Amino acid sequence: MATKIPRFRVKKPPHLSHHPQPGYAIAGRIWLEKDGELYMGGGRAMLLECVDKFGSIAAAARSMKLGYRNAWLWIEAANRLAPSPLVEKVAGGAGGGRTRLTEEGKKAVAQYKQLRAKFEEFVKKVE
Repeated sequence: MATKIPRFRVKKPPHLSHHPQPGYAIAGRIWLEKDGELYMGGGRAMLLECVDKFGSIAAAARSMKLGYRNAWLWIEAANRLAPSPLVEKVAGGAGGGRTRLTEEGKKAVAQYKQLRAKFEEFVKKVE
């Protein structure tokens, strides 16, 4: 006898619903690229904020339900594309090291958030 595997329905959270009524709607996402590579987008900005909050790439990745390797690759790419590193590791003593967001990282996140707010404002005006 085969065991029945439960099926789960995943419901979209209301804030992700693009438009409450049927028909066409304007929607979009914005990100920054450098030399054709993704530099900063919503996920990377959120990851950097979590690194700043938790002081650890691993903890930041866990909080976002993101694999450590992906988080590390995102940070490595952003660091490489930025004028100066956005995230740096700080050597630790008895308590161990930590990872911190640099001033350049804080500035990059703030600029991205401002750009995204302007983009969302533009989309609302066009609707």
